[in-house]
Amino acid sequence: MSKSLSPFTKAQLLPQEETLEVYKKKGDLFIGIPKETHFQEKRVCLTPDAVSALVSNGHRVMIESGAGEGANFLDKTYSDAGAEVTSDTKKVFSCPIILKVEPPSHDEIELMNPQTLLISALQIKTQTKKYFELLASKRITALGFEFIKDEDGAYPAVRSLSEIAGTASILIASELLSNVNGGNGLMFGNLSGVPPTEIVILGAGTVGEFAARSAIGLGANVKVFDNSITRLRCIQSNLGRTLYTSTMQPKNLVKALKRCDVAIGAIRGKNRSPIVVTEAMVNTMKQGAVIIDVSIDMGGCFETSEVTNHDNPTFEHNGVIHYCVPNIPARYSRSASVSISNIFTPYLLKIAEDGGIENAIRFDRGLKNGLYFYHGILTNKSVADWFDLDCSDVNLLIF
Repeated sequence: MSKSLSPFTKAQLLPQEETLEVYKKKGDLFIGIPKETHFQEKRVCLTPDAVSALVSNGHRVMIESGAGEGANFLDKTYSDAGAEVTSDTKKVFSCPIILKVEPPSHDEIELMNPQTLLISALQIKTQTKKYFELLASKRITALGFEFIKDEDGAYPAVRSLSEIAGTASILIASELLSNVNGGNGLMFGNLSGVPPTEIVILGAGTVGEFAARSAIGLGANVKVFDNSITRLRCIQSNLGRTLYTSTMQPKNLVKALKRCDVAIGAIRGKNRSPIVVTEAMVNTMKQGAVIIDVSIDMGGCFETSEVTNHDNPTFEHNGVIHYCVPNIPARYSRSASVSISNIFTPYLLKIAEDGGIENAIRFDRGLKNGLYFYHGILTNKSVADWFDLDCSDVNLLIF
């Protein structure tokens, strides 16, 4: 009798793994935009044009009355764009998605419904442990927009605001040098036969690059200092021209500061900006020289810097004018709002297209990088280390 043969091979009889496809099902968003209550914060997350784009895609946007006034966007313009305008703050915070520029206050978190999706800045240096405990108690899912990465691995929100701060630092300096504002009466340059204004920029990152670009455009003579040769090489490449660059050599720095009319501080550190200009170095600067310390939100890189505000932005130290206002982009609130809105809108449309935040962060690693709370569970290790809190890997939470 012949041996019967099985129609299957041994390999076919073994249990096989099956990959289930994750289907994307488009969802409708309901976004709430409350009025910013943080001191001197005039920006708004979405412009009327962005609201119109979202509404035309089938989404709902509810905005608190007056939320766009600081950026000169009227309630009527939002209403015409399809937004629901209300003066009821509680109603806005009851929306499933809350969009803010500044992190919400403790009182605002209390107004949120459980399981809300919060998209705002995190500003870890200004937070307390209580903030994260409140988010956990409401089982909030939260994204910090300064941590979101794009496809190139860059941080679009940080870069965008840094571009504004860098350009603004030069515009502010030019105002402070004029006679109208009690300055030395200097123009930046481009005048035949008149020596150009001398500008020293500390830091060759995005702020430094855009400050240098603006100063050169106005005809000033620019010197850039940074301890990273790579960044100094990049700034020359990005500007398409050779300019004076140097590492932070004390001798070269002191010499440049003595001669300069404007010094821009644009150095960031991990926890605090390093102080690279001492009080003694500031005292050697010209009478009427201007210091713009863009790094003041991280402590400042000039020893003489003290935090000021948009109402009283300057003070003098030994005849040197200091401008040390944190959040410089809020001074140009409309431009900054358009810039932020341009970043938020594609992400919101993507979250909807992917069928919700869970799928969006599953498919987009850059968006996942911005996640620091997932249904009340802390997922950001930096936050956990900073505040001594428990942290879970988001990859283990999303199935």
